[in-house]
Amino acid sequence: MANTFITVKEIARQTLPRLIENLVFPNLIHKDFSETFVNGKGATIQVKKPVVLTASEFDESTGTSSQDVKEESVEVTLDKLATVDVEFGAIQRVTNVDDLNRLFLEPAAVALAEKINSDGLYLYKDIPYVTGTAGTTPSAITDISAVRKALNANKVPTAGRRAVWDTEADGKFCTIDAILNAEKSGSTQALREGSIGRVMGLDNYMSQAVKTHTKGTLSASVKPKAATSAGAKTLVLSATSVTGTLVKGDILTILNDTYVVTADATAASNEISVGIYPALKKDVTTSTAVSVSDSHTANLAFNPSAFAFVTRPLAAPAGVESYVTSYNGVTLRVVRGYDMKYKKETLSMDVLYGYKTMYPELAVVAMG
Repeated sequence: MANTFITVKEIARQTLPRLIENLVFPNLIHKDFSETFVNGKGATIQVKKPVVLTASEFDESTGTSSQDVKEESVEVTLDKLATVDVEFGAIQRVTNVDDLNRLFLEPAAVALAEKINSDGLYLYKDIPYVTGTAGTTPSAITDISAVRKALNANKVPTAGRRAVWDTEADGKFCTIDAILNAEKSGSTQALREGSIGRVMGLDNYMSQAVKTHTKGTLSASVKPKAATSAGAKTLVLSATSVTGTLVKGDILTILNDTYVVTADATAASNEISVGIYPALKKDVTTSTAVSVSDSHTANLAFNPSAFAFVTRPLAAPAGVESYVTSYNGVTLRVVRGYDMKYKKETLSMDVLYGYKTMYPELAVVAMG
C-alpha cells in the first residue's frame, strides 16, 4: 500500500514498540516513568526508591516484629538524550510500509536501543561487591555459583535476580550442559534472544554493551597516610613516590573487604585522597595494605531494585510538526523540521532518560 505522506505520528507509533523490543538492561531493572513533560536534557527530578522489606522467621514466643515502610526519594538527572536524525526527503520517497520499516524504523530503533543499553551498563562503577578474577573470563558453572553466593551474602531477595554477561562469557557459558539444558527445558521465559537461560536462580542475558573497566594509573602500591577509623568515607593513601590516578569504578581491597572508588582522583605530593563506598568497615593503620584490582570486564548480576531507568517525555517544540508517544515506561519524541540555512528537511527521533543506582548492595560485579 503506497504512502502518499508519512506523518511523524505514524513513525513514532511504529518505532517505539521496536525500540522497546531491542532494549535489554532497562527492561531488567526498575523503571520510573511519568507523563509529566520536561524541557530537555539536564532536568533534575525526584524519584521514589523501590521499597525493600526483609522477611523473617516467625517466633511464637516473641510474636511478630513490624517494619517501617520508608518511601525514600533521590534526585535523578535526566542527562542522556539518545537521538537519530535523518533527512526527511529520503523517508518521503518510501513507497510502502515494508520499505519504511527496513530503511528507517528498524535501524533507528536498534541504534537508539544500543545507546540506551550502553549508558545503563556504566552503573557497574557504583558497585563495590565483586566476584571472579580480573582478566579471566567467567567460563564455568562455579562462576555463576560464586555470584549467587555473593548475592546471598548481601541478603539480596531471590525473586527476580538477573545477570548480564559480555560476549566472551556468553560464549563460554553456552557450552555448559546446565545452561544448554536450561534453554531446552522450555521453562525459561526469555525477554529476548539475548537470554542464555535461568541457572542457579539467575536469569542470564548477553549484552554486547557490557563495559570493560580500565583501572587508574597509580604508579606504586599505597597505604593509608594515617590511622583511620571505621565509618570513614574518604581515605588518604600515600607511598614514598606515587603518581597517577584512581578512577571511578576502581575496586580497592582493604583487610579482605572490597570498596569502590566513587570519583576520579589524582595523586599529588606522594599522596592521593579518594572517596570510597561503602564506608570503611574496619579501622586501618599506616601499615594496612591497600590493593587495586586490575582492569576487567564488568559483568553485572542484580536484583531489579538495584538500579532505576528513569524517563520523561520531552516537550513538543513550537513551530514544527512533532509527536510524543509513550509505552511500557519508555517515551519517544519525533520531530520534523526545516533547516533554513542548509535548506534541508530533517526528521529527529529522541529519547530523554537517566539512570540511577538505588541500592548498590543488591548488585555484584562478576569480573572477567
